[in-house]
Amino acid sequence: MSVDPMTYETQFFGFTPQTCMLRIYIAFQDYLFEVMQAVEQVILKKLEGIPDCEISPVQIRKCTEKFLSFMKGHFDNLFGKMEQLFLQLILRIPPNILLPEDKCKEIHPYSEEEFQHLQKEIDQLQEKYKAEVCTKQALLAELEEQKIVQAKLKQTLTLFDELQNVGRDHGTSDFRESLVSLVQNSRKLQNIRVNVEKESKRLKIS
Repeated sequence: MSVDPMTYETQFFGFTPQTCMLRIYIAFQDYLFEVMQAVEQVILKKLEGIPDCEISPVQIRKCTEKFLSFMKGHFDNLFGKMEQLFLQLILRIPPNILLPEDKCKEIHPYSEEEFQHLQKEIDQLQEKYKAEVCTKQALLAELEEQKIVQAKLKQTLTLFDELQNVGRDHGTSDFRESLVSLVQNSRKLQNIRVNVEKESKRLKIS
């Protein structure tokens, strides 16, 4: 088998030419083996009809194997020549031929240095794209947080409106005054609670 990778031919055919030749070789070998088996069976049946035949099936098998080895040797020799013919003249793309997907290289040729430069630019653009995606995800997350804060703020404002309406219903027109009064009353209640706790501790000690 040829050791030439033939990558351009593989690109065109979708398989390596060497793989194609190997499959042909195996198919020929299988066919030759099947033919020799069929010939052996025919010979054995013919010998069954000959009375007092001194040729045994074991001898037939040895002769069949010997003939098969002889045929295989000649076949390998012929196949080697056929493989060279196929790989050089049939399964090879001439060096002056470009595949359709490579026509752009003929129209827009570029050097190795230019290719490396384009590859570098592509890598940079990919990095920028990834950064843009990350930024977009961060902005979307921040937007969701702002929606949550806005909803909570709306709930708080609604609560203040309700408290202000309650204050008006009870004769308090200014919500700020009612809130200050509420804070003052709360502090008074806290002071009363502290005094009660102190008095309770004092009574227990006495």
